[in-house]
Amino acid sequence: MVFVWSTLTHGNPAYTVVQVATNDLIILVAFVPIVKFLLGVSKVSVPYSTLFVSILLFVVIPLVAGVVTRVGITGRKGRDYLENVFVHKFDHVTTVGLLLTLVIIFASQAEVILSNPVHIILIAVPLIIQTFLIFFIAYGAAKLVRLPYDIAAPAGLIGASNFFELAVAVAIALFGTTSPAALATTVGVLTEVPVMLTLVKIANRTQNHFQKRQA
Repeated sequence: MVFVWSTLTHGNPAYTVVQVATNDLIILVAFVPIVKFLLGVSKVSVPYSTLFVSILLFVVIPLVAGVVTRVGITGRKGRDYLENVFVHKFDHVTTVGLLLTLVIIFASQAEVILSNPVHIILIAVPLIIQTFLIFFIAYGAAKLVRLPYDIAAPAGLIGASNFFELAVAVAIALFGTTSPAALATTVGVLTEVPVMLTLVKIANRTQNHFQKRQA
């Protein structure tokens, strides 16, 4: 999803790749112990094997595929071709993939969502506040240190974004499709996307003002 937000704000593709790779590397190290700790506090027992398989499927494999693709394309056709031609071939693919992900998640969780409207509100409101708050902190900080817009915008959006896709997969695998955990993570995805699109619009509308401040 991060690449979609960056593309929609005309973000720097090289910066976005580095940021996503950094996030993935942190997740590789931190996800399992953090989840194990939080579930332990709630006295929920989860096998380490399940957490490691989730990391392998949703982080390691995509990360390795990205590295191999970058090295291969750069070696054969150069970095300029990779960043200005190859990457842009997938602009529409990533958007379609995002929409397809939402359709699949909503289709599998529609009954649970519609039968728990109060819970949806209780989960969604704090998430909306959190996402807006983190974006404006990161975007404002980028403006203060005079970063260019094509880095500041994706930085704010990446900071506000979450790994809800991974959370949904783990929650469903561990607790089933009708569990409260699956409901919470699904609401996270369905809440995050329209909120992030709103933040994309805000970033794009403030682009000229942002650039004037940097001049």
